[in-house]
Amino acid sequence: MISLTDSQKIGMGLTGFGVFFLIFGMMLFFDKALLAIGNILFVAGLSFVIGLERTFRFFFQRHKAKATSFFLGGVFVVLIGWPIIGVLLEIYGFFLLFRGFFPVAVGFIRRIPALGSLLSLPGIRTLVDEIGESNNMREMWLNSEVTI
Repeated sequence: MISLTDSQKIGMGLTGFGVFFLIFGMMLFFDKALLAIGNILFVAGLSFVIGLERTFRFFFQRHKAKATSFFLGGVFVVLIGWPIIGVLLEIYGFFLLFRGFFPVAVGFIRRIPALGSLLSLPGIRTLVDEIGESNNMREMWLNSEVTI
């Protein structure tokens, strides 16, 4: 079992509540207040879980500048009162920021018995295969010589 510090436990709670408020705000037709609370809680929770310095280093890497600007710009747009545009910007930035994590997450989900069989269905499988492969892995596979 993974041991968490008290601040990491608080961060997990804040992140969980942030995701809840974001989903709930979208379900209630993009309620500005709920989305704003969700954004603040999510970013604060992330800071508690991985620490302020690592959060800053994660968001402000040179190769993630575009992703960070879309994500944090979306948070700002939600806070000033345009929730639909802000959420779209956030979603795009989120996918750009965490695209390196998607292959790991898909591989983990495929090992779960019920979800793995769901991801193996014909229509879903091609979509998940595209999401689950990163560009670097695809390029390595295409450039490698396979001998049988």
